[in-house]
Amino acid sequence: MQFETVLPQEIEKRSFEIITEELGDVQLDPVQAPIIKRVIHTTADFEYLDTLCFSENAVQRLQEALRDGACIVTDTQMAKAGISKRTLEKYGGKVYCFMGDEDVAQSAAKNGTTRAAASMDKAAGLSQNIVFAVGNAPTALIRLHELMEQGKITPKGIIGVPVGFVNVVQAKELILQCNVPCIVARGRKGGSNVAAAICNALLYTME
Repeated sequence: MQFETVLPQEIEKRSFEIITEELGDVQLDPVQAPIIKRVIHTTADFEYLDTLCFSENAVQRLQEALRDGACIVTDTQMAKAGISKRTLEKYGGKVYCFMGDEDVAQSAAKNGTTRAAASMDKAAGLSQNIVFAVGNAPTALIRLHELMEQGKITPKGIIGVPVGFVNVVQAKELILQCNVPCIVARGRKGGSNVAAAICNALLYTME
């Protein structure tokens, strides 16, 4: 068994080289390519070539929002931890996750909803512009859609990549129908790591 000799600081670079090699003749949209490749790098799953969907000019519009200081709201602490807060803060933005907040837990219990759904209600009270990055809970996307329909929130963009089996596919399709810049992973696959990877790809290619 032979191992590649790669310096620690070169591992990520080498990983992207391998991804490019394995893509072969596949032609990616040059604007979308960094997002797709970073998701593949995060998951080692080339199926995202076919399942990642971008609304018209999604990358440009999401980056414009982040460059103008939009904040990111996630549905998990894992996604929050994975997003490059240092890069986001250069543009005046912050990352929020309300899942562990006591008022969110109380609201969910009172209304018989998930904490993820209740956290979207709390996010609707923020004064900043928001990009949502949902990697775990389809109920967050469903509630977000309801809030948009009610005129209670107008996101600057949505990254909809929850993982799972119950209402996951339907919730993602719901977001694709919204008139909001979005990046969605169709199907059951996704996750907090994917949500963070997409956010970071957007941020890193802004620099």
